[in-house]
This record gives sequence, C-alpha cells and structure tokens, in this order.
Amino acid sequence: MTKKKYLVTSALIYANGPLHIGHLLEYIQTDIFVRFLRLIGEDVIYVCADDMHGTPIQVNAEKSGMKPEDFAMRFHQEHKNDFSKFLISFDSYSHTNTHINEKFTNLFFETLRKKGYIYTKPIFVMYCPQCKRFLPDRFVKGICPKCGAPEQYGDMCEKCGATYNVFELKEPKCAICGAKPEKRESEHFFFRLSAFSDRLEDWLLQNKELQPEIVNYVKNWIKQGLNDWCISRDKPYFGFKIPNAKDKFFYVWFDAPIGYISATEEFCKKTGLDVFKDYWKNDECEIIHFIGKDIVYFHFLFWPAMLMGAEFNLPKAIYVHGMVTVEKEKMSKSRGTFILAREFIERFKEPEFLRFYYASMLSKKLGDVDFSEDEFKHFINAELIGNVANFCYRVLSFLNKNFASAIGSFSEDHHVITECKKEFNKIKEYYRELNFRDAVKHILKVASLGNAYFQKEEPWKIVKKDVYKAHETASICANIVKNLAILLQPILPRFSAELEKQLNLSGLKWDDLGFELKDHTIGKAEIILKKIE
Repeated sequence: MTKKKYLVTSALIYANGPLHIGHLLEYIQTDIFVRFLRLIGEDVIYVCADDMHGTPIQVNAEKSGMKPEDFAMRFHQEHKNDFSKFLISFDSYSHTNTHINEKFTNLFFETLRKKGYIYTKPIFVMYCPQCKRFLPDRFVKGICPKCGAPEQYGDMCEKCGATYNVFELKEPKCAICGAKPEKRESEHFFFRLSAFSDRLEDWLLQNKELQPEIVNYVKNWIKQGLNDWCISRDKPYFGFKIPNAKDKFFYVWFDAPIGYISATEEFCKKTGLDVFKDYWKNDECEIIHFIGKDIVYFHFLFWPAMLMGAEFNLPKAIYVHGMVTVEKEKMSKSRGTFILAREFIERFKEPEFLRFYYASMLSKKLGDVDFSEDEFKHFINAELIGNVANFCYRVLSFLNKNFASAIGSFSEDHHVITECKKEFNKIKEYYRELNFRDAVKHILKVASLGNAYFQKEEPWKIVKKDVYKAHETASICANIVKNLAILLQPILPRFSAELEKQLNLSGLKWDDLGFELKDHTIGKAEIILKKIE
C-alpha cells in the first residue's frame, strides 16, 4: 500500500510590504502542524510563495521609481529572511512571477476554456479620466452599499465582509488620485463559477475536515447564487498576459493560488518527484491549506471550482484562523500597535517566544488572537522560562555537578513516570487536531510534574547521605527533560535542538518518548532562554 502524503500550504503573502506579527500567526500555525507531522514520521512537504502580481504592486513600484518585478522581489527576499528568523520550515518557497507559474496558469486557462468554463463578454469597468487608466476594483474606494462603512474597496467591505459589484459602491472615487471614475466598456474573460454550485455544495457537505462555521458561511453564498467571475484585467497591469488576447492580463486571484502548484513543482524538480502523480493528482495525497478568514471566498469557491474544472485534486482541509489584534484592537501604526516581524526580534530578542505564545492560544476554532505585551511577558517568564527552561537547566546542571554528567538506572515504578506517560497520547491528539492551546497546556503539565517531583525529593539536600536516591531522582527528571525536548519540538525547534545537544542525543522522534534513557552521559548544561526583562 502506498504511504499517504501530505501537502501543506499557507496563503501566499502579498509582496507589497514587510511582514508583521499578524502575518506570522498563520505561518507559525502551519509550521507547528508540519513539524508535528514530520516528528511522528509522516511524509509531508510545506510549500508556499509570495504573491507578486496586481495593481497595488504596480502603483507602489511606480511611486518608488522601480520596476514592479524588482519592487516585489525586494519584499520577497525580505519575507524569506524574516520567515527563516522565525524558524518557518518551508520545503519550497517561491513566488508567482515565475515561468513555472505562468506555464500552469496557461494550462488552467486552456483546460477550462476548452471545457466551456471560460467565455468573454463586454462589461462596463471603472476608468479614471485623470489617471487615464482602467481601475481594478481594489483601486476604487467608497461607501459600502451594505453597512455604510466609508473608505471601502470596490469589491469587498473589510468591516462587514460583504462582497459586491464595484458599481454598487456609493460615492466611488479613484484610490490613486481621488477623482470620480467613469463607466467604460471593455471585453473581458469570465470563469463560469455558477456552473459549479452543486459540486461545491456537495464538497462542503461531504468534507468533515472543514470547520462547520465556515461551511455554513459559504453555503449561504451558494444559496444566494454565485456570479461568474471576471478573471481578466485591462492594461496597465502587472501580471501574466492572457495568450492571444490584446492588452488583457490574468487577474491576480486567478494565478495566485496556482502558485501552490508551481511551488510544488519547484520542490519536485529538486527531488525527482512528479507534481501530478505524487501530489496534485494523487488520491493518496492530502492537500491542506491554512488561510485567514479574510480570503475565505476565494479559497472555498473560486479555487476549488478551478481545481474541479481543470481536474486537479481538491484540498482535504482548509483551516481558517482569525486575525491578530494588539491590546484588543486592530493593529494600527498611529497607535503604535503595528509590530513588524523584525521589530519583534529587536524588542524581545527570541522569535521562539512568539511561537510559544501563539501556540498557547491557537485551536481549530475560528477566533481572533490578541497580542497583549503584559500577558505575553508574564506567560513567557512564568511558563516557558520558569516552568520549562529553568527545570531543564536545574536537572542537567545537577547531573553535571554531582554525577559526572551521567544518567543512571532507575525503577520505572514511580508515580511521576506513570503520570507523565498519560499525557503523551493526549498531546499527540491535540497536535493532530490543531488544538495547540491544549497541547501547550499538557506539555506544561509534564514540566510541572517534573518540577514538583524534583522539589519534593530535594536531591541537592540528600545527595551526600543517600546518593542512590538523589541520582535516581535526577535521572528520572533527565528523562522528563528528554521528553519535553520531543513534545516541544514542533513549537520550539531551536530550544528542543539545544536540549538534545545538551543531552548528548540527536534526531529524537515521537517514538522516543518514554523513560528508557539510562546509563548515558550527557553534555554540559547551558541556560538556553532567559526571562524578558
């Protein structure tokens, strides 16, 4: 029987600015899940890319005096650098402005067109007479026709989440110069999204991995009737030209999700695997997307319909997370609550602190995550440093000092061993179910069991009068340290790797959990993490 494969993705980040801690939530969540799958021995790859096309990049590039591709590539390199600092372990990280992505975009377009899922028709579009350019929906701003919120985009309201036609927007204006736009006719390409309503609803109802609240949300859109989707844009536009169509370009949301496939192809080219047979047309491969709640429409309607029409496999799961708030409010530059990834490292030094903090709040349920600086500092200092890191250092340095760094033999008939073992399977299920919050809670329980046992036995007091008992206590606790190194590996890969090194071990996997580490010499204990002052 062929072993199951996992292909896991995070949403493609837009190459139009630096990473902030709101962006990082999704990539940390995905990375923890992927590292867990690797830890238990699954065949998994993690692919992603930068989304490099569209009008915003083109306009901002012009303002900067740069070519759009150079402007976007600058942020692509910056994103890669920031992701590596936060220990995000991509197997392939690409961008959408590649020949490979253009090849797959054309493949989708031609396949869908031949099957009758793509057609052309003349439509009215917004045109700015002052800028002398056609305006994509995102470059028209006005009042939301549903809730009345000002300064909303021409396709979607960020306040109420409604989607609408740009001509429904009240008091529209050009987002570039502020002039009132005009209606002009232009012929465009459309994807027959309406033809997939029944199949999309079946997929939603049959797929038990999807979050129920999201399924209900998307079903309501289908019931209201799906509109066919305009997949082209007029020049000037930064993107791929549509073959055999004058001055027409693929809309960014057509080629962006295809970047998942292109990034997979780049991984396959390096490893000798086949993008179709091994992943996107392999029934033994589970495709899993992680996305934010702001792009549900695209990933639960447009993207699955494109995959259905082009005869690619659909995702097994699309996990949707909430947004990051800072001190209970939306991130804001004016309020000083807009924290860039690099600023976080400058202030707090240790990127794993953010991984641990986010993990302690993440579950499969859709909900926003709040970054409160006071709560963050208290949690890291009390739990990660006070409960976990200090325990590990105390135990290993005690063995260094009193027993020539040797872990001795011991009886496994101890209450603390039994209690620790009870936690291992629970933690495994919590990881698998994306319930990282409870995984952290029970990992901390294992550390607390070790701390309580070490304090109760007081080996530093009895080492001279009962050397065997003191050595037994320290040896059992050293095994708890080893188990913590394994249990924390998906969340704190660098901390766990350093613990492994101090234990004089390497390559620990989930199957190594237990209390079999005896008659073994460890390395020198070092303090790995320090309190936030």
